[in-house]
Amino acid sequence: MTGSHAEQGGDELEQRAIELLKQNRDGMLQTDLWKSLNITSREGSRLVLRLMRRGLVKREEVTVGNRKTYKVYLVETAGAQLRILVDVSSIIDIPCTKCLYLNDCGHGGFYDPSNCALLEAWLRREAAKYKARTAVQQRAA
Repeated sequence: MTGSHAEQGGDELEQRAIELLKQNRDGMLQTDLWKSLNITSREGSRLVLRLMRRGLVKREEVTVGNRKTYKVYLVETAGAQLRILVDVSSIIDIPCTKCLYLNDCGHGGFYDPSNCALLEAWLRREAAKYKARTAVQQRAA
């Protein structure tokens, strides 16, 4: 990043890009987005890729003046596909990995995951963590 953009931080730049895309509901050519943000094409490409990885924007290939480029759109949150990210630490903590009855566990059996108190407690903790992360992300957006 250039000095001025490094100083303002990626989060602020991402917020500015999202605001521009909110104002342009029909999308923006990526070059127009970069020009509006006063950043280089390299910075712009990285910015769009970060926003795409987070599920905030999508790109569509278009042809303008016999040249292929991309149009960038803000993803509509109401119709967006639900994406749940699970980190390894949450999987490691699943009680099943430490359960003495894992080999005997199964649907309809004596040891059944659908009525396991330990598994239910773990799922509730994971759901609470997910809700908290989602609330923080929504406040940030």
